[in-house]
Amino acid sequence: QVQLVESGGGLVQAGGSLRLSCAASGRTFSNYGMAWFRQAPGKEREFVAAIRWSGTRTSYADSVKGRFTIGRDNAKNTVNLQMNNLKPEDTAVYYCAATSGYYSRSLLAYRYWGQGTQVTVSS
Repeated sequence: QVQLVESGGGLVQAGGSLRLSCAASGRTFSNYGMAWFRQAPGKEREFVAAIRWSGTRTSYADSVKGRFTIGRDNAKNTVNLQMNNLKPEDTAVYYCAATSGYYSRSLLAYRYWGQGTQVTVSS
């Protein structure tokens, strides 16, 4: 069992930055692929970014590539999402997720989920 707790969400103006963090506890964090997903009101949950267990490989949705950066610190059991140049369309609840398998862009690959943190970008 893995428990995930997100933090760092909030309200920011367009063009601003936020840094989300996800703290993991339970089984060996360094064995898990990690990802961030988001869900806007009335929309399906969508992939944002993912990182391999070792941190050596990452993947990003086209909509955030060049603006968001995912990173992890296996010593601290945390995964972060640095979000720069935020846009109103980035407004959503952001979820951290973990998989014991290979990191993936598919939400179906992830067994463990956090409760989410709200990000609101005003225009």
